[in-house]
Amino acid sequence: MCEQAVAAIIENHRGQPEALIHVLTAIQHELRWLPREVLARVAEALGVPLSQALQIASFYKVFSLTPKGRHEVHVCTGMTCHLCGGDRLLAKVEEATGLKPGETDAAGRFTLERGSCLGSCSIGPELIVDGRHHGRMTPEQVEVVLAQYP
Repeated sequence: MCEQAVAAIIENHRGQPEALIHVLTAIQHELRWLPREVLARVAEALGVPLSQALQIASFYKVFSLTPKGRHEVHVCTGMTCHLCGGDRLLAKVEEATGLKPGETDAAGRFTLERGSCLGSCSIGPELIVDGRHHGRMTPEQVEVVLAQYP
């Protein structure tokens, strides 16, 4: 299904170089990352240099050039969350997932990231999974929260 969806996204924008970011966003949503061979297909179909597609894919944080898990887990380690136990929260997430920030598990379930401030200081320390905020987290709550994301 993914290959057909990617092919359709590319074909729907063939010859439209101005659609590059839109196409990359749609493919990122479908695959959860942007493989180099897909970037090459996009560049050729849209009529842009591969270097331009690579530059955009590596510049914007929303894009990933490595596979991502089904669920993106972010732990805030900004000053407020740090003072409220963010480092202990991160350590527990690392222990529960077996991951370090920037890694994806072999099963493709989780990708772990850390952020210096995720914008919700009043509910820190904070764990965000797939955009859903879990505030005032304690290390003891981590496994219960992660179990909600199969």
